[in-house]
Amino acid sequence: MNRTPGTPVLSVRGVSRNYGAVRALVDVDLDIHAHEVVAIVGDIGAGKSTLARVMSGALAPDSGTIEVDGAPVTMPSTRAARELGIAAVFQDLALAENLDVVQNLFLGQELRRAGMLDERRMERRAWEVLSQLAARVPSVRAPVRALSGGQRQAVAVARTLVGNPRVVVLDEPLASLGISQTAEVLNMVERLRESGLGVVMISHSMVDVQAVADRIVVLRLGRINGDFDAEHASYEDLIAAITGITPTGRAARPTTRPATL
Repeated sequence: MNRTPGTPVLSVRGVSRNYGAVRALVDVDLDIHAHEVVAIVGDIGAGKSTLARVMSGALAPDSGTIEVDGAPVTMPSTRAARELGIAAVFQDLALAENLDVVQNLFLGQELRRAGMLDERRMERRAWEVLSQLAARVPSVRAPVRALSGGQRQAVAVARTLVGNPRVVVLDEPLASLGISQTAEVLNMVERLRESGLGVVMISHSMVDVQAVADRIVVLRLGRINGDFDAEHASYEDLIAAITGITPTGRAARPTTRPATL
């Protein structure tokens, strides 16, 4: 879908990252706007998760800059990124299975009143953020270990909303989920966009990302090898950009399309 161009909420400019002799990211430029879902796809080892971690403060780039609202920023940690409005959910979800939903949502950021935990306000806020995602859990006092994979993903995303972020980075949110759970998470991604957030979704499933993405960015060998309008990109275009091979067997040339829709 077409969106009004404007200053990106989050940008990476000329970002590179090495692991020893391995070049995980090479001179990556990418913009993320409010009210859009940007899917990042690519083969194993393309640099997808590394980019997600750089964008969310979990990993420092070796070169290049990160910008928020067009101004360079420093994000030495995920906490620093959250303070700038950038939140992330990684594949391990980082949930405490022995704690309930409320305790997980507010772990390390508990609400207090007169020096005591304000359990009622935290429960109310928990239902608010879960409702914002249209997430279904049996109870906000249910232990996380009793929840399904889709429900756990919802709790992890809801935890980011407690801090009122502007961009949410989701690293492989559909991994190991069944059909119905995948549908729930995709619906949740759409709700994030409807709330005005910019969403970055790392995924290996092109069918699923095309269902919700506004743009699909292809990483190949650490470089941007295509920035597609999801509504018009064909499966063949995406495969060619991911593999570097066209349907005719010839090497595909990298595509550079405007990041602003």
